[in-house]
Amino acid sequence: MGSSGQNTPDPRLQPTPDYGTLGPGSDVNPAAAANPAVDPGSKRAPDAAILFDSKAAPLRSSPQASLIAGAIGFGIVMAVPLIAVGGPHEALQRFEDWLSLRGKPEAASPAVLSEHDLERLDREPAQKQADQILERAINHYDGANDQIAERVGRWRGRLKLTADLNALMSTALNSNDLRVRAAGIEVELAAYNVAKTHAEAVRLEEMAGSNDHASKIWALWMLGAVANRGVDRDAITETLIAHLKDEDAASRQWAVEGLALVGSDATITPLLGAFRDDASPTVRERAACSLAQSGMLTQDQRMTAVPTILTYTDDPALDAQTHTWAFQALRDITGQNLQNDPAAWRDWWQSRGQ
Repeated sequence: MGSSGQNTPDPRLQPTPDYGTLGPGSDVNPAAAANPAVDPGSKRAPDAAILFDSKAAPLRSSPQASLIAGAIGFGIVMAVPLIAVGGPHEALQRFEDWLSLRGKPEAASPAVLSEHDLERLDREPAQKQADQILERAINHYDGANDQIAERVGRWRGRLKLTADLNALMSTALNSNDLRVRAAGIEVELAAYNVAKTHAEAVRLEEMAGSNDHASKIWALWMLGAVANRGVDRDAITETLIAHLKDEDAASRQWAVEGLALVGSDATITPLLGAFRDDASPTVRERAACSLAQSGMLTQDQRMTAVPTILTYTDDPALDAQTHTWAFQALRDITGQNLQNDPAAWRDWWQSRGQ
């Protein structure tokens, strides 16, 4: 298990960097609730790079500027003969054909981890293995998830939460593929040196009840992660539900996030309750997002929440923002793009024979 010092979370790190929000109407920043250093009015990290700044040095002074200028020059040189041959309209069409983002996906190469890739990775340190294989998993390379499952036990305690790895885990947790999300969870547990054991679950439950706020919210998130991987799922679910009654909103928020990670049927009703009844708009939005988009619920599980969410769209006890989140949740779950009209949504739902 290691000493308690090895298992104490770094307070500078958040349980889930840059995690998903409910949709374009949501302006709640979940990181801000756990980290006062994050600007609550912004969705980016406080030290996010500013790409263009009127006070910055002229572009010509940087290597990047040379690359940009070279690319522009190359484009002009390439365009001249095309215009001469086929006219400006045909030249533009050819550029669109080359650069278009429309149409079906085009494979750049077979999405397979080759024997050469694996031999090369075997010679790399654990950190580089985790970075590269998780990236392949995100890109749906055949065999990448299997490689994570095979290697992750050896990675535990040997990974650092670098900016690159945090970004990859965040991308994995926001994937539309639950197996990729599971891969992200496995790598995060390894990076935090959290074992998938009953003893670890007990330790996390104790930490979730501590007065150390940073450790508490981290433990609530980790409890959801270990439960998702099959450790003490029912007991952890009950623990997280109990924390939905905590006095501080941040603890309730991360109890919601933990429940979303568990991904079991038993988490749906408490998430619906938090969505409707919690006093904090942050908690309500995170519960709505957990039901609609984030976490480890399957599409079929999310659909079971639709009838209750329909009642939230015109519930007079709820404010206008919560009504809006209900409509956004319905769109995310069902893929339907109906207006914010309760009657229209009910008609659509009934037309499905529900």
